Amino acid sequence: MQKNIILMSLAAAMACSSAAQAADGTINFTGNVVTAACTVSAAVATQTVNMGTIVASAFAAVGAQVAPTRFTISLSACPETLTTASIKFDGVANTVNSSLLALSSGQTAAGLGIGIYESDGVTLIPLQTAAASISLSTRAGSASYIAKYVSTAAEVTAGSANAVTNFTIAYN
Repeated sequence: MQKNIILMSLAAAMACSSAAQAADGTINFTGNVVTAACTVSAAVATQTVNMGTIVASAFAAVGAQVAPTRFTISLSACPETLTTASIKFDGVANTVNSSLLALSSGQTAAGLGIGIYESDGVTLIPLQTAAASISLSTRAGSASYIAKYVSTAAEVTAGSANAVTNFTIAYN
């Protein structure tokens, strides 16, 4: 009899402990699937932004920003159901400042990366982070960005300074 009481007590304790491990909340996932997205023109989808020729001494200190160069991404033929979009830039991150693009492998310049900024030229868009939203109210939209060389070392070494980024469009 005493064994049965002990076994029943043990079973009741186990049942109570599993209730203590119950979930404390709920996460609902929502989204939409669309039949088509906006069109990005071939000229915009694969473009070259010429950063120019810069003298290494133009980088006076770590964090110096040189050669601001504007480029634009335009979207057209957007479905009516899409109201905004945002661009996210990705690529190999600079080892000193992960918000900047690293120079491509084989480049001879050193001590710098490329920053991509909102059109105000002040707001840095960190890699893997969505830029400001683009309105698609007319079934089209565009956004201008500014690329700048940014020094990551006290001394910048002269040489070729190319980098590559891909971009992804997220629709809201």
